[in-house]
Amino acid sequence: MDVELRYLRSFVGVVEAGSFTDAAIDLGISQAAVSRHVAALERALDVRLLHRTTRSVEPTQAGERVVRRARQMLILLTELRQEVHDGGSTVRVGYAWSALGKHTPAFQREWASALPHSELRLIRSNTPTAGLAEGISDLAILRRIPDNRSLELVAIGVEKRYCAMASSDPLAGKRSVTLAQVASSPVALDLRTGSTRLDLWPDDRQPERTISIEDVDDWLTVIGSGRARGITAESTAHQYRRPGLVYRPVRDAPPVQVYAAWSRLDPPAARREVVELLARIYA
Repeated sequence: MDVELRYLRSFVGVVEAGSFTDAAIDLGISQAAVSRHVAALERALDVRLLHRTTRSVEPTQAGERVVRRARQMLILLTELRQEVHDGGSTVRVGYAWSALGKHTPAFQREWASALPHSELRLIRSNTPTAGLAEGISDLAILRRIPDNRSLELVAIGVEKRYCAMASSDPLAGKRSVTLAQVASSPVALDLRTGSTRLDLWPDDRQPERTISIEDVDDWLTVIGSGRARGITAESTAHQYRRPGLVYRPVRDAPPVQVYAAWSRLDPPAARREVVELLARIYA
């Protein structure tokens, strides 16, 4: 399979612009070139990527998947070029749900004095390794240990657990709640990247029903609608305040351990300074 970057750029350009003509204008090439590139990509992948009519161009189901991956690849290429030119001075810190919650502003403020020759970039990546395995982050903030032995993890702090619920929920009037009270209604869980799993409850007191969600935005939408409750780390409660949604401490739940992580095979040069800064902020 021979896929060139210009094929990906043209395909993403068509999807984003909505037409071959507008994509050609945005890319600064001819419409015929855009058409050739998209056709070549379809041949290389052996799949139809676009539904074409006289009035519109829409990605097929396969095209939706390809455009997501293509965007990631183009972003990685841009970051690679930047890294080559700036000498690797940008440190990308990934996180899945929330960065550092209430500690995020302090982390950003103190970065300049702790690492004066490096630029901080926070990246949300809803993957088990917060972008490490995908190559889009250099370090990651994790609140659950992924099934990936190629990572080095260092504990940097702990966070309390909070229950998120609709403001109309019967528990919303309480100052704090228990695991048993939370389990009396459906519980929304992100089993890939969330910090809460069913083993948080004893086997005989687990929620009777759970709702599987994909990421923090999906989680917030389901809970805000009143269809479910959710348990999360303190950082989420600080970072994602929404109208119609409240957070209450879960007084009998163990705290969430927070880790800094990086690849054993390609450890970032600034990892010691970053870990020291994170541990100092959490302390």
